[in-house]
Amino acid sequence: MGKVYAGVDLGGTTAKLGLFKEDASLIRKWEIPTRKEDGGKHVTPDIADSIKKHMEEAGIAMEDLAGAGIGVPGPIRPDGYVEVIVNIGMRDWNPVKELSELLGGIPVKGGNDANVAALGEMWQGGGKGYRDVVAVTLGTGVGGGVILDGRIVAGSKGMGGEIGHMVMDWNWPEPEACNCGNYGCLEQIASATGIARIARRFMKESDKPSVLREKENVTAKDVFDAAKAGDELAEEVADYCMLYLARALAYISQVIDPEIFVIGGGVSKAGQYLLDLIRKHYDPLIVLTKEKAKLALATLGNDAGIYGAAKMVMDSLE
Repeated sequence: MGKVYAGVDLGGTTAKLGLFKEDASLIRKWEIPTRKEDGGKHVTPDIADSIKKHMEEAGIAMEDLAGAGIGVPGPIRPDGYVEVIVNIGMRDWNPVKELSELLGGIPVKGGNDANVAALGEMWQGGGKGYRDVVAVTLGTGVGGGVILDGRIVAGSKGMGGEIGHMVMDWNWPEPEACNCGNYGCLEQIASATGIARIARRFMKESDKPSVLREKENVTAKDVFDAAKAGDELAEEVADYCMLYLARALAYISQVIDPEIFVIGGGVSKAGQYLLDLIRKHYDPLIVLTKEKAKLALATLGNDAGIYGAAKMVMDSLE
């Protein structure tokens, strides 16, 4: 079979895992629960045991496992050290060192989960064919991953790509704090929860009729569904939120000049309507070149992390 690589995407509820060939062929994928008890001490052994089990089931010898990559939901330093993973409750952890030891000393590479997913989208997803890619995930929060010349830009402390916490909103006094503790972050405006929050604010400050007023708990999907159907208030909310996202992408463009932005996460299900709104506000802000960065939808979904993790360790061994 040749060399095999494991990709791990660690989440607060489950860890997603996959086994890949060098040509990006996915041999198999699966999930295991993330056991948070006892300070998360079971997490790395569970991952290692699961990889061994699935390799045995697939008839793959351990000596054919050339390396493993792992994406974690928090900043991770170049040596693999993680100071804290809030949604798992782990502190002072080195998944790279531990996983390598548990898998017989094979090379292991670690990265922030958003950066790793961005690498996956560049490799086999919406950014395939490009080398300079910024991936943006619009989910409960706003995640980001920066890939330049095919490599993750993690930063000196693993904070690279944290675009959700760019402070964007100066139009009105922001009364609510972001989860990071700051005010006016992009995440508060362009995430799924942010869009719903802005919708509630617009409804409170306007008397315009809207189908959104009929919803007990307005969601980002409700906003975009109503906007697509011509609901004026929903259109204003969607336009406002994507204006700020477009501004953030324009700022990023002026600094790193990516070829393409790949938009994923639950909000991206709004599809071409979403991309058109972003494009409307993005293009006028980029005046130094006629060739604007492309916009595309992510295509790997929940598999982006395992693809990126496998690619990350492959690249580290070149």
